[in-house]
Amino acid sequence: MFVLVEMTDTVRIPPWQFKRKLNESIAEELNKKLANKVVYNVGLCICLYDITKLEDSYIFPGDGASHTKVHFRYVVFHPFLDEILIGQIKSCSQDGVHVSIGFFDDIVIPPESLQQPAKFDEAEQVWVWEYETEEGAHDLYMDIGEEIRFRVVDETFVDTSPTGPSSAEASTSNAAEEVQKKEAPYTLVGSISEPGLGLLSWWTNS
Repeated sequence: MFVLVEMTDTVRIPPWQFKRKLNESIAEELNKKLANKVVYNVGLCICLYDITKLEDSYIFPGDGASHTKVHFRYVVFHPFLDEILIGQIKSCSQDGVHVSIGFFDDIVIPPESLQQPAKFDEAEQVWVWEYETEEGAHDLYMDIGEEIRFRVVDETFVDTSPTGPSSAEASTSNAAEEVQKKEAPYTLVGSISEPGLGLLSWWTNS
């Protein structure tokens, strides 16, 4: 679930921090810049693990701050494909079951990856597994707040860095749409379409 990623960055330390130890100032600046941010094709950054190398610091004309090239390792949330995680159901929609693991909410289990046969209950706004037994079908509801075990089957990174409009007309017509459909920079796609996956309450004795 968590991996160590080697990174390199140039860190700017303002003059009023020169009285502190360089490592402390750099660690603070790196966490300010990266913690809780998604790095494209890397994952969700959690916290600095360690600094492996500091290169020479430079002060440039017109800027009293120091600039130091830093090699460091960062703890990143990036589950591998086929990893099994446990989260909580945040909501349900026609698009599937939306899951949260506390610090990360952009997880969706699409309808085709649910235990089958499944149907969406419009009145309750939840997905239902129509579990077949010898006595007949039983409706097992995927209620909000329930713990769910799922397998990671895919991931999607979206480059959300700002880009200039291609034309004035396009920017005017699409401005409202872009505000409404803000895409998550990092999304996990899950599946519960195999025995043992799904709500924990389905597989444990009460």
